[in-house]
Amino acid sequence: MTDPNHAPAAKFLTGSTMRHVLVMTGASAAGLLAIFIVDFADLYFLSLLGEVEVTAAIGYAGTILFFTISFGIGLSIAATALVAPAIGRLDGEGARRLTVHMAIYCSIASAAVSVLLFVTMPMILTLFGAEGRTHALALSYLHIITPSTPLLVIGMCTAAILRALGDARRSMYVTLFGAIANGVLDPILIFGFGWGIEGAAIATVISRIVLAGTGLYGIIRVHRLWAKPDMRIFRRDARDATSIAIPALLTNIATPVGNAYVTWAISDFGDSAVSGWAIIGRLTPLAFAGVFALSAAVGPIVGQNYGGRAFPRIRRTLTDALVFTGIYTAVVWAALILLNGHLAALFHATPKTAELLRFFSLWLTPLFAFLGALFVANASFNSLGKPQLSAKLNWGRATIGTVPFVIAGAHLFGAPGVIAGNMVGAVVFGILAVLLCYRHVSDLEIRSATGAGFSATAKP
Repeated sequence: MTDPNHAPAAKFLTGSTMRHVLVMTGASAAGLLAIFIVDFADLYFLSLLGEVEVTAAIGYAGTILFFTISFGIGLSIAATALVAPAIGRLDGEGARRLTVHMAIYCSIASAAVSVLLFVTMPMILTLFGAEGRTHALALSYLHIITPSTPLLVIGMCTAAILRALGDARRSMYVTLFGAIANGVLDPILIFGFGWGIEGAAIATVISRIVLAGTGLYGIIRVHRLWAKPDMRIFRRDARDATSIAIPALLTNIATPVGNAYVTWAISDFGDSAVSGWAIIGRLTPLAFAGVFALSAAVGPIVGQNYGGRAFPRIRRTLTDALVFTGIYTAVVWAALILLNGHLAALFHATPKTAELLRFFSLWLTPLFAFLGALFVANASFNSLGKPQLSAKLNWGRATIGTVPFVIAGAHLFGAPGVIAGNMVGAVVFGILAVLLCYRHVSDLEIRSATGAGFSATAKP
């Protein structure tokens, strides 16, 4: 029986904030890399079938599945923003209540989305332009995967709560074990059983079962962060979760919208330019996995210290995360410069494509430090009760921080100018986000000191 008065240890309230940033980022990056590698392998195995319709079907299905993943990310951010401050306040009962309520909320919300997508999927695929056998293959693939959406979301939310607890290792296990299951089952079901694209879908479903099971085991069996739900308070917790999850979802959707515009803009310069942009798009998640992982790493650290009213540690965490981003970007910059020729050869790049890769590696890679700063600030805003500001900053970067710069870059410098224009906006909004974040922390500290309506929960 769980002691209702026992509070989980608030690990992030003590010790080196830089060490916390490094450990949490390393664990998150390992999980992300596993997912990226398995996604790449998944597409590779299916490409061996030699059917262009299969590859196209995966492309169409991926667009729809991206929405479900973004939905899960939004809910996992809400889980972190609610549970981490409760742990920081040493409120064991509240942390357990919020954990079980988030599990119920995630299950209900993701099931509703799953049903909606399942019903409207044929129409959505048609709107995207899928036809004939490609449409049928994509529909079959999605009809197998979509009902497992609640498992995916539960896995993502439990991993987020494990990060909120400071259990970096088990949060990594959630994504890592799921990715391993998918990677092992893919060739067996696709080729061994001869199930083709349906085999890949079944492998994904099984990997989601592993994902959710690993996360629930860590929450329930290891940390005992479970309690009987209180339906009288559930509606309030669900309302708080929604107020964070919706802006977080909008935040995540902004980046692919901006990238879609860049793809459209660079298409004017021919297939070689589009090929260069596509290679950059696949290279950056692998090269900058550490930067992308920061948003998952910083949120729990900031959230616990917010609950504990440790504002100097919040500022220190922000500073350490920015230092990490700068050093990490410098290392990747040097590596890409050294490996640039090998990358061009690996992808059989045309001279024009190779020129874009060289331009990106030499001149634009350092600007990822500012994109990392935007990630850090957005993750902090989500944990400090300002998720709407994260959404505004990301959409600002994807629109006014992208469109005018891309137009100007295309006019002045052609295809390299398009890619450069896309990165310039990151500089502007990265700096703006960091300045606003430091100011918000100072405002919260003043309110806490004066007692002016401060509440150490997700909503100040």
